[in-house]
Amino acid sequence: MKPNETIIICAFVLDLIFGDPYWLPHPICFIGKMISFLEKKIRIFLKNELFGGVLLSIIVILVSFALPFFILYLANKINFYLALIVEIYFVFQILATKSMKTESMKVYNPLIQNDIQNARKYLSFIVGRDTENLDGKGVIRATVETVAENTTDAVIAPLLFIALGGAPLGFLYKAINTMDSMIGYKNENFIRFGKFAARLDDVANFIPARLSALLMIISAFILGLDGKNAIKIFLRDRKNHKSPNSAQTESVCAGALNVQLAGDAYYFGELTKKSTIGDNTKEIQPKDIILANRLMVVTSVLGVLIIVIVRGILWD
Repeated sequence: MKPNETIIICAFVLDLIFGDPYWLPHPICFIGKMISFLEKKIRIFLKNELFGGVLLSIIVILVSFALPFFILYLANKINFYLALIVEIYFVFQILATKSMKTESMKVYNPLIQNDIQNARKYLSFIVGRDTENLDGKGVIRATVETVAENTTDAVIAPLLFIALGGAPLGFLYKAINTMDSMIGYKNENFIRFGKFAARLDDVANFIPARLSALLMIISAFILGLDGKNAIKIFLRDRKNHKSPNSAQTESVCAGALNVQLAGDAYYFGELTKKSTIGDNTKEIQPKDIILANRLMVVTSVLGVLIIVIVRGILWD
C-alpha cells in the first residue's frame, strides 16, 4: 500500500474515533480568521467589491495550499516518517465525519427533551440560516439538510482533493468551502464581494456532490432505508436548489427517509424562497437526524474505500 492510501485510511479512522477535539487548535479556524481579517482590510482599500472578493479568494487559497505544502516539504527533508505522521495529522483535521455527527446530535439531544431554545442555539452553530423562530420540525429539517449537504463538504469532496494532491490540496478545498460559508451569501453585503468565492465552491463541489449522491443511494440500500425512493427523489429533485450541488445529497436523503426538506428560510432577517425537496409522506421526527447521520457515515466509509482502491489502481 502506498503512503497516500495509508494517510487517507489512518486519518479517516482517527477522525471517526476522535473527531475535532476542542482543545486542539484547528487549521480551519485559522483559515476563517484569515478570511475575516482580509475582508475588513480589503473593503477599506478597495471600493470595487467584486475585485476585492477575487483578491481575497486568491490570497486565502494560496496561503492555505502553500503553508501545509512547505511544512510537509521541510518535514520530508528531515525524515520520511515524520512527513507521513504530519500529513496524517493534517488530513485528520481536514475530515469532519465525527464532528458533523457530534454537532448534529447536540441539536437532537435537547429536541427529545423538548428544549427548543437549546436546539435552536446548537443548530445556529452549523447552519447559515436564522434559527431563532424555527419550530421543532423546522429545526429537525435544517439539521437533516446540513448533515446531508456536509456529506459532500466535510468528507467526500476533501477526500477527492486529498487523493489528487495530498493535504495541501485538501486544505485548498477547505479554504474554498470556508470562504463560501462565510462570504458566499446573496445579500446586500456579499452579493458582489462573495460572488467569486461562491462560484469557486460550485466548481469545486460539482463532481464530489454527484459522487456523494450516488454513494448515499447505495448507503440507503445497505442501511435498509427506502433506496428506491432515494433514486426517485434524486432524479426528480436534485436541481431544486439555487446551488447546483446542495440538492444532490439532500434529495437522496429526503427520499431515503421519506421526508420533505428545504423550502423557504430566513437569512439575516430576509426571507429566501426555496423549492421543497422530497415528498411530505411522513412527518419529520428527531430520529431522522440519527438516520441522516448513519447515511453520512456509511457514505463516508464507501467513499474512502472507493477512493483508496481507485487511487491505488491508477497510481500503480
